Amino acid sequence: MTTLLRLYWEFFKTGLFAVGGGMATLPFLKDIGETTGWYTYSDLMNMLAVSESTPGPIGINMATYVGFTVGGVPGAVIATIGEVTPSIIVILIVAAMLKKFRDSKYVQNAFYGLRPASTGLIGAACVSVMFEVLTCVRIASADGSLLNSFQLMGGNLFNLRGLALAVVLLVLTNWVKPVKNWHPIVFIALSAVVGVVFGFAGV
Repeated sequence: MTTLLRLYWEFFKTGLFAVGGGMATLPFLKDIGETTGWYTYSDLMNMLAVSESTPGPIGINMATYVGFTVGGVPGAVIATIGEVTPSIIVILIVAAMLKKFRDSKYVQNAFYGLRPASTGLIGAACVSVMFEVLTCVRIASADGSLLNSFQLMGGNLFNLRGLALAVVLLVLTNWVKPVKNWHPIVFIALSAVVGVVFGFAGV
Protein backbone atom coordinates (compact mmCIF):
# COMPACT_ATOMS: atom_id res chain seq x y z
CA MET A 1 0.00 0.00 0.00
CA THR A 2 2.84 2.39 0.83
CA THR A 3 4.32 1.91 -2.66
CA LEU A 4 0.96 2.62 -4.32
CA LEU A 5 0.51 5.81 -2.28
CA ARG A 6 4.03 6.89 -3.17
CA LEU A 7 3.30 6.20 -6.85
CA TYR A 8 0.16 8.34 -6.69
CA TRP A 9 1.95 11.20 -4.93
CA GLU A 10 4.98 11.22 -7.25
CA PHE A 11 2.86 11.24 -10.39
CA PHE A 12 0.42 13.75 -8.93
CA LYS A 13 3.36 16.14 -8.54
CA THR A 14 4.53 15.31 -12.05
CA GLY A 15 1.11 16.00 -13.56
CA LEU A 16 0.80 19.22 -11.58
CA PHE A 17 4.13 20.80 -12.50
CA ALA A 18 5.15 19.29 -15.87
CA VAL A 19 3.87 22.15 -17.99
CA GLY A 20 4.50 21.82 -21.72
CA GLY A 21 3.49 18.31 -22.69
CA GLY A 22 4.72 14.76 -22.28
CA MET A 23 8.43 15.40 -22.83
CA ALA A 24 8.35 17.90 -19.96
CA THR A 25 7.69 14.98 -17.59
CA LEU A 26 11.14 13.47 -18.25
CA PRO A 27 13.07 15.58 -15.71
CA PHE A 28 10.49 14.63 -13.08
CA LEU A 29 10.66 10.95 -14.04
CA LYS A 30 14.46 11.06 -13.87
CA ASP A 31 14.20 12.51 -10.36
CA ILE A 32 11.68 9.85 -9.32
CA GLY A 33 14.04 7.09 -10.46
CA GLU A 34 16.99 8.61 -8.61
CA THR A 35 15.13 9.23 -5.34
CA THR A 36 13.16 5.97 -5.18
CA GLY A 37 15.50 3.54 -6.95
CA TRP A 38 12.55 2.10 -8.88
CA TYR A 39 14.41 2.24 -12.21
CA THR A 40 17.69 3.37 -13.72
CA TYR A 41 18.18 6.09 -16.31
CA SER A 42 18.71 3.43 -18.99
CA ASP A 43 15.40 1.86 -17.95
CA LEU A 44 13.79 5.29 -18.32
CA MET A 45 15.06 5.58 -21.90
CA ASN A 46 13.56 2.18 -22.70
CA MET A 47 10.27 3.29 -21.16
CA LEU A 48 10.40 6.45 -23.27
CA ALA A 49 10.94 4.43 -26.45
CA VAL A 50 7.97 2.18 -25.69
CA SER A 51 5.76 5.11 -24.64
CA GLU A 52 6.58 7.04 -27.83
CA SER A 53 5.74 3.94 -29.89
CA THR A 54 2.33 3.27 -28.34
CA PRO A 55 -0.93 5.20 -28.85
CA GLY A 56 -1.85 7.96 -26.44
CA PRO A 57 -0.17 10.93 -24.73
CA ILE A 58 3.43 10.18 -23.81
CA GLY A 59 3.07 11.51 -20.24
CA ILE A 60 0.19 9.16 -19.53
CA ASN A 61 1.95 6.25 -21.22
CA MET A 62 5.06 6.86 -19.12
CA ALA A 63 3.03 6.96 -15.91
CA THR A 64 1.28 3.71 -16.82
CA TYR A 65 4.56 2.01 -17.77
CA VAL A 66 6.41 3.11 -14.61
CA GLY A 67 3.44 2.20 -12.42
CA PHE A 68 3.25 -1.26 -13.98
CA THR A 69 7.01 -1.75 -13.58
CA VAL A 70 6.86 -0.84 -9.89
CA GLY A 71 3.49 -2.21 -8.79
CA GLY A 72 1.97 -4.33 -11.55
CA VAL A 73 -1.55 -3.57 -12.77
CA PRO A 74 -2.61 -1.75 -9.56
CA GLY A 75 0.53 0.39 -9.80
CA ALA A 76 -0.22 1.23 -13.44
CA VAL A 77 -3.76 2.32 -12.56
CA ILE A 78 -2.70 4.36 -9.52
CA ALA A 79 0.20 6.10 -11.31
CA THR A 80 -2.04 6.99 -14.27
CA ILE A 81 -4.75 8.37 -11.98
CA GLY A 82 -2.11 10.39 -10.13
CA GLU A 83 -0.83 11.83 -13.42
CA VAL A 84 -4.25 12.97 -14.68
CA THR A 85 -5.76 14.18 -11.38
CA PRO A 86 -4.17 17.68 -11.45
CA SER A 87 -5.24 18.22 -15.07
CA ILE A 88 -8.82 17.22 -14.27
CA ILE A 89 -8.91 19.61 -11.29
CA VAL A 90 -7.45 22.50 -13.30
CA ILE A 91 -9.79 21.91 -16.26
CA LEU A 92 -12.84 21.85 -13.94
CA ILE A 93 -11.75 25.13 -12.36
CA VAL A 94 -11.09 26.73 -15.75
CA ALA A 95 -14.42 25.49 -17.13
CA ALA A 96 -16.24 26.95 -14.13
CA MET A 97 -14.50 30.32 -14.44
CA LEU A 98 -13.69 30.42 -18.16
CA LYS A 99 -14.58 34.08 -18.74
CA LYS A 100 -12.60 35.30 -15.78
CA PHE A 101 -9.57 33.18 -16.64
CA ARG A 102 -9.60 34.21 -20.30
CA ASP A 103 -9.68 37.94 -19.55
CA SER A 104 -7.43 37.97 -16.49
CA LYS A 105 -4.14 39.78 -16.98
CA TYR A 106 -2.63 37.80 -14.11
CA VAL A 107 -3.45 34.46 -15.75
CA GLN A 108 -2.12 35.65 -19.11
CA ASN A 109 1.10 36.84 -17.49
CA ALA A 110 1.43 33.57 -15.56
CA PHE A 111 1.20 31.54 -18.76
CA TYR A 112 3.66 33.91 -20.42
CA GLY A 113 6.10 33.15 -17.58
CA LEU A 114 5.46 29.42 -17.82
CA ARG A 115 6.50 29.22 -21.48
CA PRO A 116 10.26 29.60 -20.86
CA ALA A 117 10.04 27.13 -17.98
CA SER A 118 8.34 24.48 -20.12
CA THR A 119 10.80 25.16 -22.95
CA GLY A 120 13.71 24.66 -20.56
CA LEU A 121 12.26 21.42 -19.19
CA ILE A 122 11.67 20.00 -22.66
CA GLY A 123 15.12 21.15 -23.82
CA ALA A 124 16.78 19.50 -20.80
CA ALA A 125 14.87 16.29 -21.49
CA CYS A 126 15.96 16.30 -25.14
CA VAL A 127 19.61 16.85 -24.21
CA SER A 128 19.45 13.99 -21.69
CA VAL A 129 17.93 11.65 -24.28
CA MET A 130 20.57 12.61 -26.85
CA PHE A 131 23.39 11.95 -24.37
CA GLU A 132 21.90 8.59 -23.43
CA VAL A 133 21.23 7.40 -26.99
CA LEU A 134 23.93 8.98 -29.14
CA THR A 135 26.93 9.04 -26.80
CA CYS A 136 28.63 6.83 -24.24
CA VAL A 137 28.37 9.62 -21.64
CA ARG A 138 26.18 8.93 -18.64
CA ILE A 139 24.60 11.77 -16.66
CA ALA A 140 24.23 11.47 -12.89
CA SER A 141 22.99 13.84 -10.22
CA ALA A 142 24.81 13.82 -6.90
CA ASP A 143 22.64 13.98 -3.79
CA GLY A 144 22.17 17.56 -2.65
CA SER A 145 23.86 19.01 -5.74
CA LEU A 146 22.28 21.24 -8.37
CA LEU A 147 24.85 20.18 -10.96
CA ASN A 148 25.02 16.98 -12.98
CA SER A 149 28.15 14.90 -13.34
CA PHE A 150 29.18 13.33 -16.65
CA GLN A 151 30.95 9.99 -16.90
CA LEU A 152 32.42 8.42 -20.03
CA MET A 153 31.47 4.74 -20.27
CA GLY A 154 33.97 2.77 -22.36
CA GLY A 155 36.61 4.14 -24.70
CA ASN A 156 34.41 5.91 -27.29
CA LEU A 157 32.71 9.26 -26.87
CA PHE A 158 29.94 8.46 -29.35
CA ASN A 159 27.63 5.48 -29.63
CA LEU A 160 28.45 4.93 -33.30
CA ARG A 161 25.59 2.55 -34.05
CA GLY A 162 23.02 4.82 -32.41
CA LEU A 163 24.48 7.86 -34.18
CA ALA A 164 24.43 6.05 -37.54
CA LEU A 165 20.79 5.04 -37.07
CA ALA A 166 19.83 8.61 -36.13
CA VAL A 167 21.59 10.00 -39.23
CA VAL A 168 19.92 7.42 -41.50
CA LEU A 169 16.48 8.25 -40.07
CA LEU A 170 17.16 12.00 -40.42
CA VAL A 171 18.06 11.55 -44.10
CA LEU A 172 15.14 9.22 -44.84
CA THR A 173 12.54 11.46 -43.19
CA ASN A 174 13.76 14.71 -44.74
CA TRP A 175 15.51 14.20 -48.07
CA VAL A 176 14.57 10.83 -49.60
CA LYS A 177 11.36 11.56 -51.50
CA PRO A 178 10.00 8.00 -51.86
CA VAL A 179 9.99 7.47 -48.08
CA LYS A 180 9.92 10.94 -46.46
CA ASN A 181 6.11 10.92 -46.31
CA TRP A 182 5.81 7.49 -44.74
CA HIS A 183 3.87 7.35 -41.49
CA PRO A 184 6.11 7.77 -38.38
CA ILE A 185 5.04 4.36 -37.09
CA VAL A 186 6.81 2.77 -40.06
CA PHE A 187 10.11 4.33 -39.01
CA ILE A 188 9.51 3.34 -35.39
CA ALA A 189 8.87 -0.26 -36.42
CA LEU A 190 11.93 -0.33 -38.68
CA SER A 191 14.09 1.11 -35.90
CA ALA A 192 12.82 -1.55 -33.50
CA VAL A 193 13.76 -4.26 -36.00
CA VAL A 194 17.23 -2.75 -36.49
CA GLY A 195 17.67 -2.58 -32.71
CA VAL A 196 16.79 -6.26 -32.34
CA VAL A 197 19.00 -7.37 -35.24
CA PHE A 198 22.05 -5.32 -34.31
CA GLY A 199 21.62 -5.38 -30.54
CA PHE A 200 21.52 -1.65 -29.87
CA ALA A 201 20.37 -2.29 -26.31
CA GLY A 202 23.72 -3.89 -25.61
CA VAL A 203 25.70 -0.81 -26.65
